[in-house]
Amino acid sequence: MPRGRYALHDPHDHTPLTEEHFQCAPGPSGWRYVSRLTTPSGDHHGSVDLTLDELGRPLRLELHAAGWQVRGAALDGVTWVRTDPTGSHADEGNVRAHAFTGTSPAFLVATTRLLRLTPSASATRVRLVAFTDPVLAPRTVDQSWALVGRETHATDNGPLTVDAYQVTALDTGERYAVHIAGDVVLSAPGVELEDLESPPSSFA
Repeated sequence: MPRGRYALHDPHDHTPLTEEHFQCAPGPSGWRYVSRLTTPSGDHHGSVDLTLDELGRPLRLELHAAGWQVRGAALDGVTWVRTDPTGSHADEGNVRAHAFTGTSPAFLVATTRLLRLTPSASATRVRLVAFTDPVLAPRTVDQSWALVGRETHATDNGPLTVDAYQVTALDTGERYAVHIAGDVVLSAPGVELEDLESPPSSFA
């Protein structure tokens, strides 16, 4: 069960945003990731709880940030309920999308589990609902993902396979690289793996 810490920063000016203390593991249903977020000063900032089924679809998502809360799942596309800090208003949403995304590295792993790409020059298009900071506002985004490389490295704990993805935001054309080993993000825009207590889990 990998356990560690990501440092999240603004991908443009590298301003530190939050630290995400996480643990994740494959399980009977598929894969689960839980984390708590803290500010650079150490204050509580929110949490992520994501469970995928064996096909990579979101069985359950629960996000907390700045008093806002989102609960969602794959249902007629994806469906969610977003609650304001007072708890007096709850907005429901549904979009014909494949899954969710957001600032947490968990969503990068989740997208790769959903797409199951093989190394090739072709890209796969995916529609996602992104919950954006600081108030978890929902926004539908279209991306294309391609697995452009796969390398195996020798480590003290055995071979480690690292997948290199090229992701393109289809609304802006912006491209960026994401490197993932098993269920741990090694590098991505705005994401830095600062601590890992045990090796990544491998998926069957």
